[in-house]
Amino acid sequence: MLLVIVDTEEEFDWAKPFSRTEVNVRSMAAQYQMHRIFEKFGIKPTYVIDYPVISQAEGAAPLRELLDADACIIGTHLQPWVNPPFQEQISDRNSYPGNLPPDLERRKLETLSRKIEDVLGLVPQIYKAGRYGLGPSTFRTLAEAGYTIDLSAVPGVDFRWKFGPDFRRVRPVPYWVGGVGEILEIPMTRGYTGLFAPAGPQLDPFLYSRFGRGLHLGGILAQLHLLERITLSPEGESHRQHVRLLRALLRQGVRIFSLTYHSPSLVPGNTPYVRSDADLRRFIESVEQFCAIFTGEFGGVPSDPLTVREMLLNSARKPVKPPIAGAAGL
Repeated sequence: MLLVIVDTEEEFDWAKPFSRTEVNVRSMAAQYQMHRIFEKFGIKPTYVIDYPVISQAEGAAPLRELLDADACIIGTHLQPWVNPPFQEQISDRNSYPGNLPPDLERRKLETLSRKIEDVLGLVPQIYKAGRYGLGPSTFRTLAEAGYTIDLSAVPGVDFRWKFGPDFRRVRPVPYWVGGVGEILEIPMTRGYTGLFAPAGPQLDPFLYSRFGRGLHLGGILAQLHLLERITLSPEGESHRQHVRLLRALLRQGVRIFSLTYHSPSLVPGNTPYVRSDADLRRFIESVEQFCAIFTGEFGGVPSDPLTVREMLLNSARKPVKPPIAGAAGL
C-alpha cells in the first residue's frame, strides 16, 4: 500500500535561523502539478498543514478546492516558531514541539486544530510534528485532542545531537502507541540497503555526525554498496534508490510505504532539492516513475493513513478461528 504525505508549510530559507516573519505560502498554488500524477494512479495525498498555510487565504484556498473535489486528506503539522501562542524563545531546541512545556505544546496544537476546523470545516485526526519533534508528552496531548494517527517517526535516525528525538529503534512499519485502537504511528519509509544494512541504525549516528559527514563516510559506504541510507522521497533521492529501497524493505516484510515531500519544493528555489525548472521536472518525474513501478511491477495499491488505520484496527479485532478438530497436537 502506498501513502503520499506532503509536509505543507511556508517558504523559508532552511540554512538561516528560524523566523516568525517568513510566512509566504505562494507555493500552495503550485500543488496542482502533482495531482495529475495522483489522479492517474488513484492516490489521495495527505496534506499535513502548518499555521501559516491555514491562516492565509493564499494557502487555504487550494486546499479547499482539493477537499471539495475529494482529492486529499488534511492533517496538522506543528511548526512551533510560526504557530501561536508565541511564548517560547526561538531556538533549535524549541523548534521541536515535543521539547516545549507540555501545556504550551498542547495550546499550540489546539490553536492549529481549531484554525483548520474554522477554515476547512473538518476536525483533523492526523498529526506530524514539525522537524519530527515528538516529545515525552506528545502522545498524551494527541490522544486528549482526539488525534488517532501520527506520522512523525523517522526510522533509524537519532536526532539527539541537535536536540531532537531518538528513533533508532523504530522500524518502517506501523505500530500502535498506547494499545490497539489508540494512536497509530505510521513512520516515514526509510531504510538501509547493502551488506551492512542490518547494522544501519547503529552506524547511522556515527556516519552522519559532524565527523562522519566531514569524511563523507556515508557516501563512501554507499559507493561501495556496503551501506546506503535511503528515504522514500523525491527530495535528494533518485528513482533507482527508491527501487532499491522498495526491494530491500519488501524482503524484510514491509508492506505499507509512505512517500513524502515538502510543499514548497514544487516551486524552484524554495528548498535545496529543487533549484531550477529542470530540477522540478526531475522531481515530478521521479514521483510518477515510482508510482508506476509500485502499482505496476510490484502490484501495489494506493491508500491513505485513515484507511490503513481502519484496516489494521479491523485486523486486530478479527476473532481467531478455532482450531480444526483432530488437528495434530489436539
